[in-house]
Amino acid sequence: MVSALLLSLLLKTFFFQSFWIPSGSMEPTLQLNDRILVTKWRPGVLELRRGDIVVFKDPGGWLNPVDDSDDTTLEAIGKDVLVFTGLLPEDAGEHLVKRVVGLPGETIECCDDDGRLLVDGEPLDEDYLPEGIAPSDTEFGPNTVPPGYVWMMGDNRPNSADSRSHQGNPGGGSIPINSIVGTAFVTVWPLQQWQTLGNPYENPDVVQD
Repeated sequence: MVSALLLSLLLKTFFFQSFWIPSGSMEPTLQLNDRILVTKWRPGVLELRRGDIVVFKDPGGWLNPVDDSDDTTLEAIGKDVLVFTGLLPEDAGEHLVKRVVGLPGETIECCDDDGRLLVDGEPLDEDYLPEGIAPSDTEFGPNTVPPGYVWMMGDNRPNSADSRSHQGNPGGGSIPINSIVGTAFVTVWPLQQWQTLGNPYENPDVVQD
C-alpha cells in the first residue's frame, strides 16, 4: 500500500495527473465529466504550442469559490490526502481546461471579413471547431499577449467564458504560463470516449524562451 502511494505521488509530481472536465466549454472535443490525463512535461521539458489543450489553475476571477462547508473534518482530510497522492482528480472548482490560441507577444483579435480570428494580422485556421460554430460570436481586440502569458479559448465558443470574458483582468484576458498544470494528451473515461488529444497543427508555433 505504501509503495503504491509513493508511486502515485511520484507520477503526479513529475509525470501526469488526472482531471475531470467540469463544463461543456470544450465540446465536442471534451464532454462534461470526461476524465483526462495531462502531462506535466509540457510546458517545461517540452515546449508549449498553439493548439494544445491545457489545464490551468484559476489565475483569479475566472471561477466562483468552491463551498466545502458541508464537509466533515474527516472528509476534508481524506480529500486532501487523495488529491495529494494523485488518487483523486484535482478539484474542478480550482482548475479550467481550454485551448492555447495566442502565444506571448502575439496580437489577437476578432475578426476578419470571413469571421476568422486574426493573429498578428493573419487569419488563424481552426479546423478543430465544431461545424457551424463561429470563432467568436463577439468582436474583441486587438489584444497583445504579454510575455509569459497565453490567450486561452474553449472549442465551444458560444458557451466558453475564456480570455474574451476577462479582458479587464491583469494580462488583458491572457493567463500566466506558470498557472498551467499540464497539457492534456488522452481521454481515459468513459471508455467509449477514449481518444488521444494531439495538437491539431502539423507544425504548431511554440512559446519561445
